Amino acid sequence: MSIRTTHPRRAADTPDTHSDFERLAALPTGPERQRLVEQLVEAWLPMAHRLAGKFRDRGEPLEDLEQVAALGLVKAVDRYDPAHGPFAPYAVPTIVGEVKRYFRDHAWSVHVPRRVQELRNKVRAGIRELALTQGDRSPTVAEIADHVQLSEEDVLTGMEAIDSFRAISLDAQLNAGTSEGKSSALGDLLGQTEPRYDIVVAREAVKPWLARLPERERRILHMRFFQDMTQARIGEELGISQMHVSRLLTRACRRVRAHVEHDTTDQRQPALAA
Repeated sequence: MSIRTTHPRRAADTPDTHSDFERLAALPTGPERQRLVEQLVEAWLPMAHRLAGKFRDRGEPLEDLEQVAALGLVKAVDRYDPAHGPFAPYAVPTIVGEVKRYFRDHAWSVHVPRRVQELRNKVRAGIRELALTQGDRSPTVAEIADHVQLSEEDVLTGMEAIDSFRAISLDAQLNAGTSEGKSSALGDLLGQTEPRYDIVVAREAVKPWLARLPERERRILHMRFFQDMTQARIGEELGISQMHVSRLLTRACRRVRAHVEHDTTDQRQPALAA
């Protein structure tokens, strides 16, 4: 079998393979059919690569796009019926559709509805086209909307989606570094340690155990740590000595601490066992 790839009126990547497809349609599943499929895919692969090249400026490596286009070509060869017309008009939408599906399903960093993806592509193309005629000036939303025949609201939606195609790593370097060789990462500028966060955690941990203390001990703890009263003042309020207040405070704190530490050990135990 030989696939004819020359024809005076055909492009270099659209070989004359009609008779080969007719033979393929008559072959049963098996090694011979598989070999013919591979030869047809190889013959039409330049066209698939050419179609993939049309998407080279959308942020994905060309090699990846060519692989996706080749997958679409394999599907087209396998499903094509020569009785329905020439192969190229059938294969092109199949290949392009596979590449577009790749962008929709795999290339976006966050999930974006298909309609928003299409708006993003139209707005992005419109901005590029207007940039060729307006020089350094960025086009306005109204100018973009008029150029791509969309509402200004849709243009704004598309512009927001432009930033959703690629996520920036928190480790991304924001500058080349200082004279000391240090550079800043994006993550260094996002958020900061809450100075009282550990206090919030501690309060939540002791809260259920404070509720189980005897009423007098709870009252003493509240007066000492929430009303900032001295032990002597607490003793006067309750009619007991400062020494007794100190002993009650120490016992209450020790009891709550023991319960919290026991709780923490129990929660960690499964992880340690695993």
